[in-house]
Amino acid sequence: MNTAIPAMKARTGVSGLDTILAGGLSPGHVFLLEGNPGAGKTTIALQFLIEGARIGEQGLYITLSETDGELRAGAASHGMVIDGHIEVFEVVPPESLLDADQQQSLLYSSDLELGETTKEIFAAFERVKPSRVVLDSLSEIRLLAQSSLRYRRQILALKHYFARQGATVLLLDDLTSDVLDKTVHSVVHGVIHLEEMAPSYGAERRRLRITKYRGQAFRGGFHDFTIQTGGVVVFPRLVAAEHRSTYVRDELSSNIPELDLLLGGGLERGSSTLILGPSGTGKSTFSFQFLVAAVARGERAAAFIFDEELGLLFTRLKALGIDLETLRSSGLIHIEQLDAAELSPGEFAHRVRECVDKSNAKTVIIDSINGYQASMPDENSLILHMHELLQYLNRQGANTFLTVAQHGLVGDMKAPVDVTYLADTVILLRYFEAAGRVRRAVSVIKKRTGLHEDTIREYRIDSSGLTFGDPLVGFQGVLRGVPEFVTSAEPLLSTDGGDRGNS
Repeated sequence: MNTAIPAMKARTGVSGLDTILAGGLSPGHVFLLEGNPGAGKTTIALQFLIEGARIGEQGLYITLSETDGELRAGAASHGMVIDGHIEVFEVVPPESLLDADQQQSLLYSSDLELGETTKEIFAAFERVKPSRVVLDSLSEIRLLAQSSLRYRRQILALKHYFARQGATVLLLDDLTSDVLDKTVHSVVHGVIHLEEMAPSYGAERRRLRITKYRGQAFRGGFHDFTIQTGGVVVFPRLVAAEHRSTYVRDELSSNIPELDLLLGGGLERGSSTLILGPSGTGKSTFSFQFLVAAVARGERAAAFIFDEELGLLFTRLKALGIDLETLRSSGLIHIEQLDAAELSPGEFAHRVRECVDKSNAKTVIIDSINGYQASMPDENSLILHMHELLQYLNRQGANTFLTVAQHGLVGDMKAPVDVTYLADTVILLRYFEAAGRVRRAVSVIKKRTGLHEDTIREYRIDSSGLTFGDPLVGFQGVLRGVPEFVTSAEPLLSTDGGDRGNS
């Protein structure tokens, strides 16, 4: 899909939303913005009017539910200013209704007729002559109408009036009076539906979907969004097929000869690698070894950390000879700690993409998929999100390293989610016991882009980083955790820090 933004569209001023709408709202038409209270309708409506004011268009906010003061206070909380290009018009009951002697116990809709309300709206429009209009909200109009037929006729009247005037209109509906009433859906030019979800733990999640847009292609499906100080920010669903680039598929080294041998010479540029193993086997250390190698080649890199506190990560890796703090201070790498309970998958994909696009990062670490999964509603969504994200990164010529912690320490282990088929290369890490000591072994299980060593090598993590031994040809059952000796002399790594020796 072409996401170029035509100049003739009425931009909403909401970051990301215009991309989904293929440029914005078609001028001179009426659109419906619906969602439960608190979903972000008013904030989007204000951004829509402020964007119009920025380019010199007159705006009119017609409110039947909020007061002028409440509206301005809400705008001020986002740093928005409702200036001379935006007029707020309150539709309120006659002053006589505020007199205690005249007040009735019934709804004031019986006193303020729908026809009178419509006339007030039209009169305000004639006085202001706006290019952009917001009507908040349809729930009040629906209550005044008191019947579905009359409500539909009034919506049609509003639509035809605004169409003759050439105004672009946003009708807000808080879905409080009749959720099943789809009268407006059939009348308006387009529908933007907002949803707010409350997970069992963590911050609320918001997403939107364009359910209708006449005569216009748009990006379908759900798109995550957040309400931040400054307004609503939408994260368009990532479609990897839209992003292609050309690059040389050369082979990249880890700067460790034994590891490169395991990998059949190295990793192909633009591929993804999954590092799989139980907790403590060094999955993060392996991934950061490739990051350091990328920086040594003069490339930029990025790491997104879900599971480990950054201070602890810096201290731990510095003891292994990797000074991440210095690399970050120099601007060569971007490191970001993420909270899965506060982050939607759409926002995460947006952050990764923004980092790759702006800093041209060619190595990306996601540590770990276990933490990333916590931000997903279910496993199927995780697989789909990961597929698009990995495809996008691959097409940008970036090498992606994913870590997955398996349940258990030795013997049969299971991963919380199987993403092995998505990755181009799978590196398996294991504990095994030999000569009364717990040791570590590594093997490359899969390499889609070429041949690789089918051996198992022991490795050690110490102050010099990763040290690898020769292939363990005299053992069997290493990957099960309890190997059996096949020959009497097996070259295991020395436990005293030497190069190699028999145990």
